[in-house]
Amino acid sequence: MSHRNDLLPPPALQATGIQASLGGVRVLHGIDLHLAAGCWTSIVGPNGAGKSTLLRVLAGLLGHGGEVRLFGEPLRELPGRVRAQRLAWLGQGGAGEGSADDLRVGDVVMLGRLPHQRWLAAPSPADRDAVERALRSTHAWDWRDRTLGELSGGERQRVLLARALAVEAELLLMDEPLANLDPPHQADWMATTRSLAAAGATVVSVLHELSVALAADQLVVMAQGRIVHHGTCDDPATHAALEHVFDQRVRVHRVAGQWIALPR
Repeated sequence: MSHRNDLLPPPALQATGIQASLGGVRVLHGIDLHLAAGCWTSIVGPNGAGKSTLLRVLAGLLGHGGEVRLFGEPLRELPGRVRAQRLAWLGQGGAGEGSADDLRVGDVVMLGRLPHQRWLAAPSPADRDAVERALRSTHAWDWRDRTLGELSGGERQRVLLARALAVEAELLLMDEPLANLDPPHQADWMATTRSLAAAGATVVSVLHELSVALAADQLVVMAQGRIVHHGTCDDPATHAALEHVFDQRVRVHRVAGQWIALPR
């Protein structure tokens, strides 16, 4: 197993000895991971590698063995409100969002501000400004008065991303955030993610789009419930690990100044 954690800044998230099971089947096997603050880290690997399960553990959404620390504090010991202010979550494909179909888009995104509001308090000007910024950054501002159920899959994904952005958390965890997005909006997502990291936020994304993942600062490569490599995206060892877990069926190339993964 190859790690490059000795080269990383102090971690925003630190996972030690993480084990997790789904349906009685062990999925994660003793994961140790440090995720750098102020960086964009992507998690990649073949289907069934445990990527989404690991992300849910890091978000505090799935029971597990081992320990997760958020900016040095045990995640389990943080009050729910504090955790919700510091950590924002975008789940896979908007799972569990069907009950929100009748909500206006603006109200859906305002849900991201709940951790910052007093009980039953009306949204503040700061809340409204955060919602507008989030909707404009995902090019969804013009739909603010439509309902979530009226939107296409790609439009819906952009609204749910806006809700996560509206939290303005220090850490943003996203599971397959590019689902249903067309190439221009995938490019918008990349630009937003880079801007967040440049401003000091920490972004962690599970991605199937390998060429997009290679645009991150750090890459975590998983297979069979274990981390097989963690390194920078321009490191040849990272490229070799990526090619290895996909059975040499992809090859990493440098094209127009960008690292991309193409079929071999």
